[in-house]
Amino acid sequence: MKEWKKDFLTVRCFETREKMGDAAAADIEAAIWAVLSRKENCNMIFAAAPSQNEVLAGLREAKVDWSRIHAFHMDEYIGLPDGAHQSFASFLKKALFDGLPFGSVEYINGNASPEEEANRYGTLLRENPCDIVVMGIGENGHLAFNDPGVALFEDSRMVKVAELDGACRMQQVHDGCFEKLDLVPRQALTLTIPALISAEYAFCIVPAPTKAEAVKRTLEGAVCEACPASILRRHPQAVLYLDGDSASKLSE
Repeated sequence: MKEWKKDFLTVRCFETREKMGDAAAADIEAAIWAVLSRKENCNMIFAAAPSQNEVLAGLREAKVDWSRIHAFHMDEYIGLPDGAHQSFASFLKKALFDGLPFGSVEYINGNASPEEEANRYGTLLRENPCDIVVMGIGENGHLAFNDPGVALFEDSRMVKVAELDGACRMQQVHDGCFEKLDLVPRQALTLTIPALISAEYAFCIVPAPTKAEAVKRTLEGAVCEACPASILRRHPQAVLYLDGDSASKLSE
């Protein structure tokens, strides 16, 4: 494992996805207990994507009092049929939420009135400030569905309706979630950049060669909305986990 700092961001690079996921899960477990040592409950936000498979598998084995954890997720497509396997709620139910005794899980409803649902979920987040966020980075550098051109570092909202750009939608095809681009929804509800980085701890897990260019831009480009993930370099307790593939284009 190699470790270094880029501005405030800690970067850890591992030989394999499995080692990366195990290390991230162990660090998240420690952060959960740190929060629970001084608070009755811990509020967590989770990403839903194949890139998170290893860390979610590790968390399923974590020795944590899940009854004290209140869970949220960071985005959801608008207009998918109820129960669709591409739904991020469905992904996290299967990967994490249904197998552990969480204190509560708050789902984004992609079939409600989008603006009303954005307001409802945003209110929940304001009432339950996030302690820990577990996230990834998109192929275009997005966090959640804050794509370049949509991401605002000073967004006044907690949750908003986002138009998904072509690179973001194509990633869903690359990930095997949809058979072709035409099937990928064009809109989603997403937590905004301020909602995500307000968490005390941010753990960002980014494996695979398809993410190498986004990782390079995140770490070696400017901190700017054109690469939304670059904002992690300003977070005082953020950690970026890479494997050899996702780190392959770094010049350092």
